[in-house]
Amino acid sequence: MPRPRKRRKVCSLPECCRFGPLDSSKEPGRLVHMTVDEYETIRLIDLEGLTQETCAERMNVARTTVQGIYNEARKKLAETLVNGKVLWIEGGEYCLCEGNNCNCNGNRCGWRKRICQNVEKKED
Repeated sequence: MPRPRKRRKVCSLPECCRFGPLDSSKEPGRLVHMTVDEYETIRLIDLEGLTQETCAERMNVARTTVQGIYNEARKKLAETLVNGKVLWIEGGEYCLCEGNNCNCNGNRCGWRKRICQNVEKKED
């Protein structure tokens, strides 16, 4: 029996959950799904300039786990940019940081405590 997946700690949710070309199609083949924990690795490593080791400490996972998550997130970003697809950020195994007992020094902790709404479902 495999070990249960550990929840990754996330300090902020994205402000927008959907990105893509203005003339984007709603076809399922034109969507790329990124999880919130993948978004968090991009935010911590690329935007804040943290190392994978420091990112792993903040997310409460192993460095090798962060490396895998980060590589998948980068592939998804590249696919959306190169192929003109829509990037959708939602879901994944994560828990939102409360700010009290976290090691992110309160930096943007719980900054966005909202749930990304699935805009496509509302439009149907």
